[in-house]
Amino acid sequence: MTMTFAQFVGYLIFLLDTMVVPFIFGLAFISFLWGMVNYYFLSVGNAEKQHNAHVFMLWGILGMVLLFSVWGVVNLALSILGI
Repeated sequence: MTMTFAQFVGYLIFLLDTMVVPFIFGLAFISFLWGMVNYYFLSVGNAEKQHNAHVFMLWGILGMVLLFSVWGVVNLALSILGI
């Protein structure tokens, strides 16, 4: 069975939209949780480690917000274009 270019692009978009992006979002969420565990449980009393954990949590949140925003814009564009 051969696939046309349009079918291939549709499959690629489907794969990215349903598997890759949620996986990356999960990694960003796990990095946030890891920073939170470091901040509240593993770095008690050590200001430098708490600062590093705070920065780690901040990057995790920033990654989730950026990924969610781009994902929304891409899905909006795809729905407008009817793809």
